[in-house]
Amino acid sequence: MDCRDYNHLAREIVKRYPREHVERDPFKVLISTILSQRSKDENTEIATQRLFSVYTNVREIARVDPEQLYELIKPAGLYREKAARIVEIAKILIKKYNGRVPNALEELLSLPGVGRKTANIVLHVSFGQPALAVDTHVHRISNRLGWVRTKHPEETEEELKKILAPELWGPINGSMVEFGKRICRPVKPKCEECFLRECCDFGKNQPTFSVQTR
Repeated sequence: MDCRDYNHLAREIVKRYPREHVERDPFKVLISTILSQRSKDENTEIATQRLFSVYTNVREIARVDPEQLYELIKPAGLYREKAARIVEIAKILIKKYNGRVPNALEELLSLPGVGRKTANIVLHVSFGQPALAVDTHVHRISNRLGWVRTKHPEETEEELKKILAPELWGPINGSMVEFGKRICRPVKPKCEECFLRECCDFGKNQPTFSVQTR
């Protein structure tokens, strides 16, 4: 394995840990990603399903009081703050974009509560653009592997763009999330099970694991 062929290694991560995005509607992807902030995937999914089972589109949400969303999105946590942001975003989309989610990075970043990770997920999943979303998993794994030496997600995004082909920018996020949950966990990573251990600066420094038979 060529440990300096970052594109090959990234493709292997995408191949071994695929993550399909079933929902591609821009508004639903945007709101789901906002709900996912500081929330577990399973809780985000519950909150998203509950929200859109009652309010199905941007215009319906723009008309409600944020308090009407509290119970629906409560599983995702920070529900008061998120409810206020969701309603505010819906109103802005109607006023400025005729109810549509913009497909430009700077316009997405102008929306309340939308950072680079959220904006890039929307651009990739809903609009098919080469956009690299960096969350805690991507930031942690990229640094552990030695692909980057960065302290902040924004720096990680810029450095990864220099070494990865644009067609990998979108899918690497979801696959690193899966890889990070199953193998390269924040605490007690399963380095002994990792196919990238020989190429990983972090993994090579971990104790050697062996299976003993009795």
